[in-house]
This record gives sequence, C-alpha cells and structure tokens, in this order.
Amino acid sequence: MKSAALPNDASRPDAVLLEAMQAGDETAFEELYKRYSYQLFNVAYGKLKNREVAEELVQDLFENLWSKRSDAHIQQLSHYLFSAIRYRIINYIKSKKVRTSYELFCRLNLSDADTGTEAAVALNDLNEALAAGMQHLSEKTQEVFRLSRLEQYTIPEISARVNLSEKTVEYHLRKSLKLMRHYLRNFLPLLWPFLFFIK
Repeated sequence: MKSAALPNDASRPDAVLLEAMQAGDETAFEELYKRYSYQLFNVAYGKLKNREVAEELVQDLFENLWSKRSDAHIQQLSHYLFSAIRYRIINYIKSKKVRTSYELFCRLNLSDADTGTEAAVALNDLNEALAAGMQHLSEKTQEVFRLSRLEQYTIPEISARVNLSEKTVEYHLRKSLKLMRHYLRNFLPLLWPFLFFIK
C-alpha cells in the first residue's frame, strides 16, 4: 500500500525508511532507491565497464529488496546493499567466464559439421553429472547449492531465504562444492569459476 509522501522523506534515516518499506511503504522504498541506486551503479560500472549490465544488476538488487522486504533481516542497509552489489558483480563475472569457457570448449573440440549434435550431447552429459552429484547432497546443502550456483543468489540473500546464518550458508556451499568437484571432474576446465569460488 502506497503511503502519502512525507515532506521530509529525504531526511529520514535509513533505519526508519527500511522499517517503513518492510511494512509495504512504496514511498520509503522509492526514497531508498533514489538514495543508493546511483552509488551502486557507480560501483558496478566501475568494475564491469558496461552501463547496461550495471543498470540491470542494480535493478535486480532493488527488485529483490522489495519482493523480499518482509523476510529480509537487514541490520545496516548501506552495508547490505554494497555487499549485495559486490556479490552480483562477482556472480556476473563468474557466469560470464563459464559461458565463455563453454563457447571456447565447443569451438576447440567440436567439428563444424557436428557442432549442434556434439554440443547437445556435451550439455546432456554435464546435466547428468550435475544431477548425479546433487543426489548425494543433503536437502539443505542441495538447496544452498541450487540457489547459489544455478539461481545466482548471493550469500546474504540465501541466508534470508533459507533462514540460516551467512556462516552456515557458506559451510553448506563449501560442502557442496567439494562434492560437486568430484562429480563434475570431467568438466573442471569449463566450470572452474562455477565450482571453486564461494562468493
């Protein structure tokens, strides 16, 4: 529900705006967006040198902040936002490296005539190895791995989503990566960013 705009909205502390946003106040959310979006964009653009991607990462961050406003346990908003954008930058770089590695793998290992079929087989093999490894993870560890590696959530976001501390999330993620490196060992040159970094 959108509340009436307050004349001193811009002077309200983050904590007050955050509490109002968590109660569904869109005006408070808009003020937080105005307060932080440009700074967050500068951080993302400074690292990626890509305006469109930087804007997308910031938009995704704020969409996530709003959609999970009632579930998030945020102590200090500025710390949360800048940590979250850094995680998104890292995840973007990792996913880009995986895509680039896979494209290079296909170019180097597959003949032009069979690229479509061979690439499909290689992708199917990867999916089967991934599924086999996931079956050996506990339910909670599997959920953390899926949210981190397949859905690209950050550790703070996963922490809020599964109701575990960030240290516990990191423990489950380390555990899953150690096991998945075994099951995906034939794909390690392709997947090293995907399997070797926690953040």
